[in-house]
Amino acid sequence: MKPFEFIKAETTEDAIAALAEHGPDIRILAGGTDLLVDLKHAGASPGVVLDISRVDDLSAISLADDGLHIGAAVTHTEIMDDPLIEEHAPAMIDAAHTVGAVQTRNLGTIGGNLVTCVPSMDSGPVLMALEAEVTLAGSGGRRRMKLTEFFVGPRKTILATDELLLEIVIPTENLGKPAHFLKFGLRKGQALALVNVASSLWLEDGKITAPRIALGAVAPVVIRCEGAEAALEGQAVSDQVIAEAAKIAAGEARPIDDFRASKEYRMDLIEVGVRRTLAAAIELAGQEGE
Repeated sequence: MKPFEFIKAETTEDAIAALAEHGPDIRILAGGTDLLVDLKHAGASPGVVLDISRVDDLSAISLADDGLHIGAAVTHTEIMDDPLIEEHAPAMIDAAHTVGAVQTRNLGTIGGNLVTCVPSMDSGPVLMALEAEVTLAGSGGRRRMKLTEFFVGPRKTILATDELLLEIVIPTENLGKPAHFLKFGLRKGQALALVNVASSLWLEDGKITAPRIALGAVAPVVIRCEGAEAALEGQAVSDQVIAEAAKIAAGEARPIDDFRASKEYRMDLIEVGVRRTLAAAIELAGQEGE
């Protein structure tokens, strides 16, 4: 590991000031599950490492008028154990369970998972299916945007060099929305996703409303399947409707061939995953209706 300057932020303001001063030469340390691996294999010094792991307001989970707020430094284990998450967005717990090993979940953060921006991230599809938003802060102030706008490309987000991801917000209208997550990997644990899928919806008088489908590991970034969603909107529940939506979703993806799976196999997994997550979300919605 090459020598570097280390800055420990005590507050969000400290972190933003450090980002403004050091700009593109700074690396952010929260859980460190990705960064420390990079540092050990880096050919050159990372320059400056900014530790935000002790910034209290980045580690909170709270309910407000506008939705459920999840600090960027909240760990996957904390998500799994939090009663607000369990009550209002339990599919996030299912996704958190699939992240790495226990040690990774104990240290790794939801914000780090999003900012690293690998297409196979496990937290992205559920958050996107629940139409989550993110709050960013920098020297120019704060801004809030949809998660769909945050991802730019593989390992690239819309974050400016002087900006920090503060929190993720699930809007009030989507709290408690029936949702389900599935991950397909080469083994049950500690595996990168071949495909991961999340679906959410409401049922009104037996008809599907506000369906949302998100896919990971099948395009340069996590994607929403808007064509499949449109095909479901207002439809009465049936196997045929679900199967057709799954086919449309597969057509909206752009999976690749690599050493872990072929494009064709991933296409099959997309259809299976969309059918299963939609069916599970419909079952949850029916239980809530009772």
